[in-house]
Amino acid sequence: MTVPASIRRLVTQRAGNRCEYCRLSQAGQEALFHVDHILPEMDGGLTVLENLALACVSCSLRKGARQLAPDPQTGRLVALFRPRKQRWSVHFRWQGFRLVGISATGRARVEALKLNRLVILTIRSEEAYFGRFPPSTE
Repeated sequence: MTVPASIRRLVTQRAGNRCEYCRLSQAGQEALFHVDHILPEMDGGLTVLENLALACVSCSLRKGARQLAPDPQTGRLVALFRPRKQRWSVHFRWQGFRLVGISATGRARVEALKLNRLVILTIRSEEAYFGRFPPSTE
């Protein structure tokens, strides 16, 4: 379903113009960020503010319709991070340009979305040059 422009504006504003999964700023990016259904539409997720998150193209495409991913430390399937229901700082922290999962949910998200691949580390260093990194964590 196409997200109405008025809802897109509210989602973008609420997210501070940043991906709610990896915290990348939309400023300076060539591609327009997606409005992601946290609970996918195919699983009954509605197009309502509480179920929508701003997501960079990479996070949106890597997440897809997944709700679970393995914790790389234990191998156990865990729910992926839900920005409307969970606090970012409980599950993640920055270590230089690397994003570190500090909970099973955080570790699963970092691994599932490949949030420390070389290209994103390079983008974060560029973001630091422009004063957009590190982002606030809440």
